[in-house]
Amino acid sequence: MRLWPLVDRGTRVGWRALGRPVDLAVDSWLDAPMHTAGPVGEGWLEAVAGRLDGVVVRDDPDAGLLPDLSVLDGPGFVAADLHPLVRDFYEHTAGWRMDAWSQWSPVFAPGGAAIAWAFGRRVQQLALPVRPLEVSRGIDSRVLPVRDGAGEQRWAGWLRRLRSTGDTVFSGAYRATALPGEGRPSVHVAFPLEEGNVQVFLAPSARADGALVLDSGPGPFGAPGAYVLVHEGGGHHVARVPVHERFFVFVDDEGVLRTDHDLRIGPARAMRLHYRMSR
Repeated sequence: MRLWPLVDRGTRVGWRALGRPVDLAVDSWLDAPMHTAGPVGEGWLEAVAGRLDGVVVRDDPDAGLLPDLSVLDGPGFVAADLHPLVRDFYEHTAGWRMDAWSQWSPVFAPGGAAIAWAFGRRVQQLALPVRPLEVSRGIDSRVLPVRDGAGEQRWAGWLRRLRSTGDTVFSGAYRATALPGEGRPSVHVAFPLEEGNVQVFLAPSARADGALVLDSGPGPFGAPGAYVLVHEGGGHHVARVPVHERFFVFVDDEGVLRTDHDLRIGPARAMRLHYRMSR
């Protein structure tokens, strides 16, 4: 469709108008992978590796989103307090299989379908499952670490595809990032898009039973939350958006690792996802 490039450009112009200019050399906490053009998929990974004079590791069956969760340690969070299975999932994500269930609010389901239509198959990004049967066959998951020239993991690409359709639900970049004025790092997730990205910063906390809570609630600019970054007009602009996520990662009474994922737009719940993870 020839109009799509105009739509994408218009979207970036709109976000530029809504956002504020940023210098990524100064506001380095926002310096995250973007895509150039065409389907996202895993195409952004090699570009990130090139910037780091590094490599994309494609054959590590034990790869994790974060090699060591203690990198998140700080006031209010100590990784050693987590249940071993919770910690193992984040440090050795590639070894886990995921099954999922989804439920949308009737008010927000049309918007979710529009995002999946506009981005999912065309861009291979954000193919949000709107109908419950779309996730009935589970989700395929690949973890591809990006290591710099010294061998240090700088990002981890996590690609999740619907087994039923092959569409990419999320193609995300993961690392730990310290936000301005925060006493501890957050889990930093970036979803590359053409000349931009959606970034989410999730503050960690541990429950007494070893469960992990990751939260991106409301707050000021520079606090955990969701941001849209675009490269337009020769510069970068970013806007904080009222999208709030909460992940509750826990081990149930039968020893099964599970996650409740709550997505809100402002104060209203838009979608709930539940994951069952197994080795």
